[in-house]
Amino acid sequence: MTIFHGDESDLRVAAYAVVTGERGMLLAHWTDRRHDHWSLPGGGMEPGEHPEQTVLREVEEETGYLVELDGLLHVHNLVVPAGARLDFGEREFQQLSFVYRARVVGGQLRPEADGSTDATAWFAPDEIDALPRIDLVDLARRHAGLLAV
Repeated sequence: MTIFHGDESDLRVAAYAVVTGERGMLLAHWTDRRHDHWSLPGGGMEPGEHPEQTVLREVEEETGYLVELDGLLHVHNLVVPAGARLDFGEREFQQLSFVYRARVVGGQLRPEADGSTDATAWFAPDEIDALPRIDLVDLARRHAGLLAV
């Protein structure tokens, strides 16, 4: 994960995809020592990378699918005060997330090898409601018209 360090705060730029199809919505399971949640497939931007390149690369890494983007849905800005960070950092943290609509055009579903996610799966809307998930999932669902405002 690439984090850009400024004088006062840290910045992470990321890109995620709302991938839907006949089987529902595609989610990736994010887990680490303290967290166990479902998320949108996607992740951090590498230096010099465009957010569209990021989301295409990350979706393939995490799910095995090749996707085609159908437009930018939302740019989400999250600011976490120093001391409230998940990684216990002592500086303010900002995450700027580009959220795209996408559809599968190739590949085969598989979990990520040696990455930040350990599973990927398709879920019907009512199944998503019952999952432990990060807030970005519902935010993206609302912007995609998949969840009432």
